[in-house]
Amino acid sequence: TLGLQGDPNGATVGFEMIAPTLTEEAERLGLIKSQGDRILGRLSKQRAHKLSYLKGKMISRNVTMAFSSELAGVDGQHMLDIENLQEPNGSIGLSPSATAYFATYVKKGDVPSLKYLRQTLKPDGGQPNVSPFDIFEVAWSLWNLSLIPGIKNLPNLKPHLEFLSNAWKPKRGVAFSTEYSVRDSDDTVITYNALLRYGIEKDIASVLAYEEDEHFRCFDLEVNPSISANIHILDGLLNSGLTRRNSSVQKILRFLRSSRNDNHYWVDKWHASAYYPTAHVIIACAGTANDLVEDAVQWLIQSQNKDGSWGTYLPTAEESAYALQALWVWNEKVAKIPKRVMMNGARWLKENIDKPYPPLWIGKCLYSPQLVVRSAVVSAMTLTS
Repeated sequence: TLGLQGDPNGATVGFEMIAPTLTEEAERLGLIKSQGDRILGRLSKQRAHKLSYLKGKMISRNVTMAFSSELAGVDGQHMLDIENLQEPNGSIGLSPSATAYFATYVKKGDVPSLKYLRQTLKPDGGQPNVSPFDIFEVAWSLWNLSLIPGIKNLPNLKPHLEFLSNAWKPKRGVAFSTEYSVRDSDDTVITYNALLRYGIEKDIASVLAYEEDEHFRCFDLEVNPSISANIHILDGLLNSGLTRRNSSVQKILRFLRSSRNDNHYWVDKWHASAYYPTAHVIIACAGTANDLVEDAVQWLIQSQNKDGSWGTYLPTAEESAYALQALWVWNEKVAKIPKRVMMNGARWLKENIDKPYPPLWIGKCLYSPQLVVRSAVVSAMTLTS
């Protein structure tokens, strides 16, 4: 657990909920010796804190904890609202692992669960972190492409825009999938922003519904806020016509200023790379709150590798695309970026566009949403061509 404390992103999704159950099971099976407070003490406290948000209610498909239903183990199934836990597609929280737990320990051999698991099974025998995430895929991809000047009238985009528009529920927004019951601010505001950039306006009240005293929450019952969700909400509020003087805009700016790393960049719980939130906050603030991100722009320039790439652990097309998107927007709206930075980055990206994209997104494991990453790469390539 010391390694987890040293990770700026924290743990994978639901780790504090599931790890105590797995540790107890491993101890019972004799796979590990008693871990005592070394693991169970701290994590059990975190899990108890999270469960306290339920205020005595059970875990159903209407709360995010359904995604981590494995936490109930063999002895904790009293926490589960079993008759209201499944989604209509047979899954538990659109999580193959939670669904497998349900079909093994809760409703053994449950037919809808097994059908869902067969549908999500990959040719190599593996299962995805989550499935499906159709709204997330389309919304993020359209947002990336919307940065390209002149793309808004392409007829090929129409069915995808209609899909997002039809999924929107006034005063509620969207979830990451049409098959998921829990809505969130991040998918809601990215969808809002993507549609708005293509000339389709939805109600901003759906975004403002997530406002808290000092920031905007991503999900109901969350323990720690998402920095990237607040960045995207800032972008959405500014694009909706609100100014820097607006109280909600001011709130997010204060939150982002206080959550910035000493090295002038941001990290987030949904992505392993600092380039993702940092690039997005530069895009959101360019021309409106330059003072917040000027040092971050310099960090992007200075952290470019000699070969023109960017990368936290190794050079990646995804992170290089984020950096180029942000620098292009800054160059257009605020101040000129050295040509060599853009040219070297574009050259490296062109040479590496088709290489595998390492998993950098944080779920129950690290994963790579291929279409979303590809859209960022295509966007950056087009902007710098």
